[in-house]
Amino acid sequence: MPFSLVYGDEALILVEIGEPSTRYTQAAEELNEEEMRINLDLIEERRETTLIRMAAQKQIIEQYYNRKAHVRYFKIGDFVLKKVFQSTRAANAGKLNPNWEGPYKIRGIVGNGAYEL
Repeated sequence: MPFSLVYGDEALILVEIGEPSTRYTQAAEELNEEEMRINLDLIEERRETTLIRMAAQKQIIEQYYNRKAHVRYFKIGDFVLKKVFQSTRAANAGKLNPNWEGPYKIRGIVGNGAYEL
């Protein structure tokens, strides 16, 4: 659980604090300290398994994104539209202004998906 990964102990519900359970009444301090040491030893292992799970989940998300993404390559001389971002939009532009400007002609390929317009 995320709480145990951060704080090294499991979260207690208020009912467990208010009314002591048999687990709480039969607990001894020596056993509690020994159990805490064991939990501290295992917390690194829990964190490592969590990191492995997170990396696997990121790979699955990346694979899903790559299946949906359509990479487009343009040639010199092609006409393209350029997206208008909030920072490049005119100061008095409203929500009905176009989101694209152009067409622009590609004059050169800079690399890594960047083009000179």
